[in-house]
Amino acid sequence: MSKLLGSLIGLVIILGLIIFGVNRFVSLDDLAGCGDQPTSAGCAPADAIVAISGGDTSARTDEAVKLYQAGWAKTLIVSGAALDPRGPSNAAAMRRHAIDAGVPASAILTDNLSQDTSGNALGVALVAKEHNLRTIIVVTSPYHQQRASIVFNRAFIDIGTVRNHPTPTDKYWPSTWWTNPTSWYLVASEMIKTIAELTRSKMP
Repeated sequence: MSKLLGSLIGLVIILGLIIFGVNRFVSLDDLAGCGDQPTSAGCAPADAIVAISGGDTSARTDEAVKLYQAGWAKTLIVSGAALDPRGPSNAAAMRRHAIDAGVPASAILTDNLSQDTSGNALGVALVAKEHNLRTIIVVTSPYHQQRASIVFNRAFIDIGTVRNHPTPTDKYWPSTWWTNPTSWYLVASEMIKTIAELTRSKMP
């Protein structure tokens, strides 16, 4: 019995380490420890907050709006094409969502054409160049943040600085995500895509 108990405890510890490692790998947060509002020394405001569509788009938009309203930037960029080409873009829907939440329309810039993460990064980079925005905070889902960081840093290499801030949770990534089969699928998929992006970044 004691041997079985020891094995179970060991299994729980291993699973806990895996969960901790996955969280650290996929979910970057450069605002961790900064508090709710920007200050100085590493927690300074950025030029823009960027919300990427996809996954739980509403949760991403809500978190970006929260940062905007807390003073983390004076500009909000929303990025994403329409799932249905005959309808409005995701960015347009996100813009309306942000306006309904109290963000002035004049403070919102849109990238309506991006269909994937690489497109988001390139589209936002064009918007940033046009409006002379040098520092951005990228908001996306926790499982997507690592890959988004790699792709956006590559697109912004000659522009400025990318900081990361994931949503606390979303409908695909609950606080107890390890109990959700969909979350494990997302983890596996994102880790494969992230490794591919890392390999691509190291290619000459």
